[in-house]
Amino acid sequence: MEGKNLKRGLKNRHLQMMALGSAIGTGLFYGSASTIALTGPSVMVAYLISGVVIYFIMRMLGEMSVHEPVAGSFSYYATKYWGGFPGFLAGWNYWYCYIMVSMAEITAVGIYVNYWWPEVPQVVAILSMILLGAYLIITNPVGYPGNISNLWSYGGFLPNGVWGMAMACVVVLFSYGGIELLGISAGEAEDPDRSIPKAINQVIWRILIFYVGTMFILMCLWPWNQVGMESSPFVQIFDNVGIPAAAHILNFVVLSAAVSVYNSAIYSNSRMLYGLADKGDAPQLFKRVSSRGVPYIGTLVSSGITLIIVLMNYLFPSQIFMYLFAVVIISAVINWVCITMTHMKFRQYCQENNIHSKFKSVFYPLTNYLCLLFLGGVIFMMYQIPDMKNAVFALPVWLCILYAGYRFKLSREKRS
Repeated sequence: MEGKNLKRGLKNRHLQMMALGSAIGTGLFYGSASTIALTGPSVMVAYLISGVVIYFIMRMLGEMSVHEPVAGSFSYYATKYWGGFPGFLAGWNYWYCYIMVSMAEITAVGIYVNYWWPEVPQVVAILSMILLGAYLIITNPVGYPGNISNLWSYGGFLPNGVWGMAMACVVVLFSYGGIELLGISAGEAEDPDRSIPKAINQVIWRILIFYVGTMFILMCLWPWNQVGMESSPFVQIFDNVGIPAAAHILNFVVLSAAVSVYNSAIYSNSRMLYGLADKGDAPQLFKRVSSRGVPYIGTLVSSGITLIIVLMNYLFPSQIFMYLFAVVIISAVINWVCITMTHMKFRQYCQENNIHSKFKSVFYPLTNYLCLLFLGGVIFMMYQIPDMKNAVFALPVWLCILYAGYRFKLSREKRS
């Protein structure tokens, strides 16, 4: 039996859990290894700066979502306040981005499994890890490295300078990808006027505490220049300090987190396809929902496409994760630019029509311009990183493909 519409049943706790589940995953548990290599102990500052920028963007999305809570979120808003192509671009780019996120998480699962079985191819626990790490720092076990002095003993707090920290901000952004799921789920929020603002304000600060707090603990526990890419830094460090039980528990946790992010990505992709179909930017079959209000066609298609990663992992076992990393970051930047620009158009619309927002963004329009400047800097820094340069070259090609798709859609509408 099929229904017609998504159901509004998500409470504040559901929104928070989905946002936490989508944001706290491979970017933190595995991607932080490359971030640490780029910037050393100042990785904490990179997470803080990037987190503040993402908070500004989430407040922009939150303002629009509270004003008009719909499925498809910023794709719908981009169409309404900016134009047909921006909305088409925002929706399909978001879907593509989280298909890539899903593939990255599956790849990470293989890396985590490698910790136990090398022959196999390639949020409560975080708090427990912080508490255990803090205990180790305070008690300073015999034979243990210099604890807090690790923050400055190996080349200083900024061993690779401000340039290294700027490059680290690029990789850090992968960690924050997915938090905009709060906006995507607005169409199913039970009481959007209350639940969305509360979820945004609570989730972003929890994530900042998790990210900055965990990086502080890790950088104190072990020299930053001895963290490798063979497994999660969390697992490596607790293994190195002689607590194998904690290392195995953490490896299970990061494995579970990767699966959780995959689940959140499939959820958001199915809702985005529903929103695209609802405004005519995708085939109408994606509007089909089950009797429980689940867009099952979008779920099946999105999850099915991610199976391509099995072949990609077989063909490019050592390089595939960083390729996916770069593609996700560049497409996430497009998402955030769309949100920032659409919010400016939304505010202009509100001023012209004397509309007062219920949940205003922070320091408009200054934060909009700061976010755009930061995101432009991210693309520039990606060009400086060899493993990510190709993604920058692919950006205009991807935009042209989306524009061609939009023109094809218009021509079909005109013929029909």
